[in-house]
Amino acid sequence: MTQSDPPENPFFANWTTPNEVPPFDRIKPEHFRPAYARALAEHDDEIAAIAADPAPATFDNTIAALERSGGALTRLDNVFHVMAGAHSNDELLAIEREMSPQIARHWNDIRTNAALFRRIDALVRTADTLHLSGEQKRVLERYQITFRRAGAGLDGAAKQRLAEIVERLAALGTAFSQNVLADEQTFALRLAGEAELAGLPDFTREAMKSEAQERGLDGHAVTLSRSSVEPFLQYSDRRDLREKVFRAFVMRGDNAGKTDNKAIIAELVRLRAERARLLGFPDFAHYRLDDAMAKTPAAVRNLLDTVWVRARSRALADRDALQALIQEEGGNFTLAPWDWRYYAEKLRRRACDIDEASIQPYLNLERMIEAAFYTANRLFGLTFTPRTDVPVWHPDVRVWAARDREGREVGLFFGDYFARPTKRSGAWMTSLRDQEKLKGDIRPLIVNVCNFSKAAAGEPALLSFGDAHTLFHEFGHALHGLLSNVTYPEIAGTNVATDFVELPSQLYEHWLEEPAVLRRFALHCETGEPMPEDLLQRLIAARNFDQGFATVEYVASAFVDLDFHSLPPPAMVEAGSFEADALAKIEMPAEIAMRHRPPHFAHIFSGGGYAAGYYSYMWSEVLDADAFEAFKEAGDIFDPATAKRLHDRIYSAGGSREPGEAYKAFRGRLPSPDALLRKRGLADIAVAN
Repeated sequence: MTQSDPPENPFFANWTTPNEVPPFDRIKPEHFRPAYARALAEHDDEIAAIAADPAPATFDNTIAALERSGGALTRLDNVFHVMAGAHSNDELLAIEREMSPQIARHWNDIRTNAALFRRIDALVRTADTLHLSGEQKRVLERYQITFRRAGAGLDGAAKQRLAEIVERLAALGTAFSQNVLADEQTFALRLAGEAELAGLPDFTREAMKSEAQERGLDGHAVTLSRSSVEPFLQYSDRRDLREKVFRAFVMRGDNAGKTDNKAIIAELVRLRAERARLLGFPDFAHYRLDDAMAKTPAAVRNLLDTVWVRARSRALADRDALQALIQEEGGNFTLAPWDWRYYAEKLRRRACDIDEASIQPYLNLERMIEAAFYTANRLFGLTFTPRTDVPVWHPDVRVWAARDREGREVGLFFGDYFARPTKRSGAWMTSLRDQEKLKGDIRPLIVNVCNFSKAAAGEPALLSFGDAHTLFHEFGHALHGLLSNVTYPEIAGTNVATDFVELPSQLYEHWLEEPAVLRRFALHCETGEPMPEDLLQRLIAARNFDQGFATVEYVASAFVDLDFHSLPPPAMVEAGSFEADALAKIEMPAEIAMRHRPPHFAHIFSGGGYAAGYYSYMWSEVLDADAFEAFKEAGDIFDPATAKRLHDRIYSAGGSREPGEAYKAFRGRLPSPDALLRKRGLADIAVAN
């Protein structure tokens, strides 16, 4: 232990906790800096030894050695990102700002290491003589692609500039996300008295009471969690308060003098375009998509255009119906974005004889978790048993052991479901440890993080149907991690193309809407009675209600993302005017806001995992809609033969095959957008010539 090492740093010891789960009860912010210093130095030494190995390159002394390296850094990074995202504080945010550029520099130095790249290239040239397994060939291919795309083949000056760009991008992404978090932490609209609660159902009021208590406020409060904002916009009779909440929600990251992300966006876009040019691409979108299933921006735009014209047409018709409803009620105003959900809910009650308030008492969080587990059992033979002996990062976090049909534990699943001020918004899956076999039988520790509204003490947490979809979606990602059955970390679990990774998650959502699942688990939170059959049938019949709105808000975000990243260098933009111009170009209905405005579009500007890739949800939806039809064609939504192919070819295979090959191995062919259009109820929308 050095002078700078805090005593008993848990990152400097073997973990004797159950399943070697991180000892969260002993991990403090002051442990991270010295742990990062040691882990980065250890990884540097390991990489230097691999690069300087005098023996000719072999798969084991180069690729497998790279896969075995960096264990301490990976372990540390996984813990830090869970804590920084799900239960952060000022100390962790400061560490994140400090470390993100250093870690980006570290990985860039590895992936542009000329000696390593020569060894990888030598293996690629002689691959046919090396008697590699299918997995090994795929891992070798991925390493060559990753190093090439990182700039390993560039000259010294280009490498130096690329390193500067990568480091700066990491710092900008962190600043972007922390600005959004700051806005989400500071806003809470306290609702005082019955007049300000008008229209809100009891379950929404209970959730907002819990939100207020979480922030030390009396009464009820609306926060900027989507699970708080959307029900308020849907039910509140107070148009003035709906506008106030809506504006705060869409202005996250766009508050001049405090949390203005527009200058950050401009620099991110410019640097990404420059990075693409250095690597030989005309713009960042071409660079990004070259290693995706879609391959080209043209292919992405073709899909988005196909869906957009139908969705916009449906949305405009719905807009007119909502405006007519306003006039019918005596409203002397034009429909605005903060009105859409409110009047759409009224129209749904009239057109479909159903409303969210009648559904939500049947969507108890506990029962929906059971439904997700039941579906995994029917499809893949998994069972989930609660564990109370495992350390967690917050008291709300729950843990289950996942076991296969033979009773073998395949991994642990962590569920962190409730919104809190220390958590970033949204929902995501991550891991504390990925599955692999290279260093032993390493079983995964998989995490789902959500932001559902927490009920008052003693009351059940109730979900909207959209929240329930989110739960199933993220659990689909979790299954992708839990069921992974490969040897090498490089291709384990969700380490697949971004426009393929959403297939397992979006496909899993289909089972939520199946009567066999709803009849079993949609039970009233007070009586325990199942959802009445007529209500269930109306719910299913109404699932495509307002689909024009939902599709427009999503596709508009995908278009704007692609437009930002299709700018050639030097890509000089002013984010606000660029956003407005991009929306004008597609004739965005003024009454609908993008699902993610650029100033808080964390998918593409915080870390950039989905930069020029937000289309991926739609691309994967083409796959998931077609994939679920395979079960329908089999006549059984749990058909064992189809489920086994799904398990073997998709969920357990990780990135061991190219995505198109993996899908064809499951389905026998690639899909067309037809199944997607049928799923969204847009197939019969007339398209003008």
